[in-house]
Amino acid sequence: MITQQVLIIGANSDIAKALVLQLRENKTIGLILISRDVNADDLLYRNKKNNRVNIISVNDYLSQSIEHAIEELATYDHVPITRIFICNGILHNQSIQPEKRIEALTVESFSEVMISNALTPMLWIQHLMPTITNNSSCKIIVFSARVGSISDNRLGGWYSYRASKAALNMMLKTAAIEIARRNKNVKIIAFHPGTTDTPLSKPFQKNVPENKLFTCEFVAKQLLTIVENTSYDQRASYLDWQGKSINW
Repeated sequence: MITQQVLIIGANSDIAKALVLQLRENKTIGLILISRDVNADDLLYRNKKNNRVNIISVNDYLSQSIEHAIEELATYDHVPITRIFICNGILHNQSIQPEKRIEALTVESFSEVMISNALTPMLWIQHLMPTITNNSSCKIIVFSARVGSISDNRLGGWYSYRASKAALNMMLKTAAIEIARRNKNVKIIAFHPGTTDTPLSKPFQKNVPENKLFTCEFVAKQLLTIVENTSYDQRASYLDWQGKSINW
């Protein structure tokens, strides 16, 4: 019997898939997956014997698509959503690379990275506010990065990515203050997964020590343990894969 639901946004990312594989072992958890790319017939998520997974496909992560996804979400059984994982983000693509020098900074790449990493997660939280504030308890986990820490910046570079994660962290901290006034049983976590063996980190793995390049399965397991052990304290937490606090 399903007693709680977990919502995963950006469900086609490798870490999100690892989360799904571990969460679906618990028969009391229903999963709601939102993505631009998830195939409803993907055996990773659902098979003929598994009706605990609902999939919402979106064309993009613009406001209108988010609104439509939330409308569809509202039609599902009213089992409480106790966990929300927001996994989407961008570090590089065919036209964007992290800037090593300030000369590489462009308006176009900065805007795309900032919208994807900072604004989009907050739009999801904005549209989920009725769900969040009406629930008895809910933990919201948003994928951030240690490079978003202003006080921890010792290497420089990566202007757009650093700025987007710093902006995300500030907005999450601000949202936690506001949400606590509406529901004290909501916890927001900005999560740094470490360097994980995914396409996102692939071009930057050369100098990563072998014991610091994590599998998605390891990160998912760590994250689920951290979430379980984090208390509702009406504040945002900025945590790494070990559950240790990162300076904002």
